[in-house]
Amino acid sequence: MSAPITLRAPTAEAMQALGERLGRALRPGDVVSLVGTLGAGKTTFVQGLARGVGVPAERHVASPTFALVNEHPGRVPLVHADLYRIVNRAELLELGLDDAFDRAAVAIEWLDRFPDAAPADRLELVLTIDADGGRSVTITGVGARGDALARLLAPASA
Repeated sequence: MSAPITLRAPTAEAMQALGERLGRALRPGDVVSLVGTLGAGKTTFVQGLARGVGVPAERHVASPTFALVNEHPGRVPLVHADLYRIVNRAELLELGLDDAFDRAAVAIEWLDRFPDAAPADRLELVLTIDADGGRSVTITGVGARGDALARLLAPASA
């Protein structure tokens, strides 16, 4: 597990830019966990991821809170899941995430509700709302690939 790093995203555009930077490096099998309160910027970050993996600009990337899982085509398929409304493991199994882990990059919002629902090797992001309305993103790589992705987001001076 890499040492956590924290980055600031003062605007939604900055949050999307951070996501886009990561998205350019994603490949099938990569998993990104997004944890934070409602409105912390999880979906905004995934919108940037979508740009980075080449999801067409006309494709609307929205929170899958009610759909639970959305898939977007791109250089790497992007599966965007939201576990906020999942109540039990049986519902979790119905999402089909195990199949997605093999063929797509997967971004999971609210993974803290079911932490073992994703592979151990992943990039974990915790998003918080700062007093000035900006966001802080604490990034931790877990496993070899998660560590590599975390290093891609680390500031040059880190």
